[in-house]
Amino acid sequence: MKKTYYLFNPGSLERKDNTLKFTPVSEDENGREKLGQVRYLPVESVGDLYVFGSLRTNSSVYNFMGKNDIAVHFFDYYENYTGSFMPKDFLLSGKMIVSQVNYYKDIEKRQKIAQSIIDGASYNMLKNLKYYNNRGKEIEPIIASIESLRSLIYPSKTINELMGVEGNIRLHYYEAFNYIINDFDMNGRSKNPPKNEVNALISFGNMMCYSQCLRAIHQTQLNPTISYLHEPGERRFSLSLDISEIFKPILVDRVIFKVLNKKELQAKDFDIKLNKVLLKDGGKKTFVSSFEERLKETIKHRTLNKNVSYKHLIKLECYKLQKHLLGIEEYKPFKMWW
Repeated sequence: MKKTYYLFNPGSLERKDNTLKFTPVSEDENGREKLGQVRYLPVESVGDLYVFGSLRTNSSVYNFMGKNDIAVHFFDYYENYTGSFMPKDFLLSGKMIVSQVNYYKDIEKRQKIAQSIIDGASYNMLKNLKYYNNRGKEIEPIIASIESLRSLIYPSKTINELMGVEGNIRLHYYEAFNYIINDFDMNGRSKNPPKNEVNALISFGNMMCYSQCLRAIHQTQLNPTISYLHEPGERRFSLSLDISEIFKPILVDRVIFKVLNKKELQAKDFDIKLNKVLLKDGGKKTFVSSFEERLKETIKHRTLNKNVSYKHLIKLECYKLQKHLLGIEEYKPFKMWW
């Protein structure tokens, strides 16, 4: 079974027979290059690489990874997702691309898909809030406000109107974080850069979710640049943004609540600078470990009648959208039922 590997330190990546060899590289106090402990990654076990430091490599390594269906996702110093190297798309389908474009160009069809995405995303947000409300967090007024706003999703006539509804839902949703999280305050959403610890985790986690959705899309016939809720644009995989809306409450937010309330992450794990807060390397590793555990968790799928991991649920969501676009089955967003 292929796994995800995370490279947190700057280093070099080489091919060694049928193995990827990663050597961390740093500098000593005199500015001389210092090599760290080598990691060997058997290519048959590698599905994705997440790179958080600078990486030295060459085109032959990328050719090798491409042939072995290995994706590489890059993040900059500020934890922003900057891009991905994706293997050759073997599942390209002209019919699928034409269908995607036609649904995008048809205002009513696009609106319906976008509404379904916000319906699923907001439903999953409510599930989180009700879970914690039942455990004494007393956030019923916020839940009521979101339920009222949800009634405006399907009457919306334009994408801009729908995005306004979504923005108000998310504004109330983030208000609840101060009640759910024990030792940290969120104080509203801030990004580019995040101004406190909770916002730093949201930004980092959202980028992790986005890249997971991109990888799942790549494993279907969908084109990641043609989207319905978010406007397609230059140099971004906007369909990944669409799909990630549904899974951020399930994958990102629940992990944030866990690592903070169980004190797996504490104030010492954050680097507080002027007007920005970032995770230290140790904090990134802790969060990534919990995020991976969440992806591996399974639920009993009601339709398939078998255990399915959260990671596989993302791919199933892509398949559902694909069937909708081909006129096979109406798209219904994933909603937590437990």
